[in-house]
Order: sequence, then structure tokens, then C-alpha cells
Amino acid sequence: MLDLSAAEWTALKLSLRIAVVATAWALPLGVLIGSLLARKNFWGKTILDGLVHLPLVLPPVVTGYLLLIWFGRKGPIGALLHDYFGIVFAFRWTGAALAAAVMGFPLMVRPIRLALETIDRRLEDAAATLGANSILVFFTVTLPLALPGIIAGVLLCFARALGEFGATITFVSNIPGETQTLSAAIYTFLQIPDGEAPAARMVVIAIVLALGALVAAEWLGRRATTRFHGE
Repeated sequence: MLDLSAAEWTALKLSLRIAVVATAWALPLGVLIGSLLARKNFWGKTILDGLVHLPLVLPPVVTGYLLLIWFGRKGPIGALLHDYFGIVFAFRWTGAALAAAVMGFPLMVRPIRLALETIDRRLEDAAATLGANSILVFFTVTLPLALPGIIAGVLLCFARALGEFGATITFVSNIPGETQTLSAAIYTFLQIPDGEAPAARMVVIAIVLALGALVAAEWLGRRATTRFHGE
């Protein structure tokens, strides 16, 4: 059992909660965007692809600032959500989950798109000739065959969300118990006297969790490939 303080446990549990919620939010849109980029040709496809991957090349602080402008209480989307639905993202853990989802989204879309591009279209055509409509073909043939890429995307997004710092601290600040994630806690501990030991413990935990997610992505991806492709 790890000898963690209450503040460390709180940051760890909050980080896991945020990473899970962020990944769950990103998954449906990730499959949709991955399918569009893999299967459709349309005007603006290159622009959409660039927008999807923009968080990878922008400074995270810029992404956090844009989220604050759009989803803050005075932003166009944030004001609408607050006034009509009572939903607030700025300076809340839900905002941290949103920031983590945005930062992890490119890492989810990429493997899903690649997995969909490698599927043999003849398998889908065969299902269609047997009477399955396009929706049924997608859910019973396409998605199972793309499962290795989906698994890899989910776990890469989770790992990225778990370690998110720049966009999160810009958008929702560093509030203990509310928005102070694992990365923010490490930063905080490094700013106080005698904070090196708890910071080191949190660093070890972050490394173990990230490495575990990457290993799990590889292992689950291989198992899914063997099951559905017989390789």
C-alpha cells in the first residue's frame, strides 16, 4: 500500500476520474471523425484533419486559453450551457475533463482512422449482399475489425488525459480537491519546502500509470488482432 497523504490520494483519484470521463467523452466523436477521415472524401477534409491534430502542435496553454474563451461563463458556448442547462466547465473538474479530452483526442483519432483504412472493404460488401444495411454493417463488421485501433486510441487518449497539465491549469486553474490533478499536484509540491518527496512519489505513480496504459494498449491490440484477423 502506498504511503500517500490525503492530498496525494485526492489528486490521484481525481486524475483517474478525469481521465476516464475525458476518454468516454472523446470516444464516440473519435470513432465518428476517424470514420469520416478514413472513408469519406469531401471538401475541407484536410482542414478537418489539421484541426483534429492541432492540439498536438499548439502550446497547451494556448489550447487552455481557447477553452476558457469559448467555454468560460462569459464565452459563447459556456454562457449558453450555464444559462440554459446549468452546466459550468471553467474552474470545475468537468472543465479539466474537457481539456484532457481535447488534448487526448488526436491520439485517439489517429489509430482508429488507420485501423479503418486497413479493413478489407470486400468483407463489408459481403455483409451488405446478405441483407445488412449500412448501419448494421458498421456495427457488426466494421467496428469489430477496427477494434485493435479503437483499443489503442482509447488507451493512448487515457494516458494523455492522465498526464495533462498546461491546458488544464490554464482553463480550470489548480484548485485542491476540485481541479488539482496528478500533474498539477507535482507542480505544487515542487513549489513548497520539503515537497520533493511527495513530488517524487507522484512522479513514480504517473510513470507507472502511463507505462501501464501503453503496455495494455499493445497487449489488448494484439489480442484483438488475433481474434478478428487470425494473425
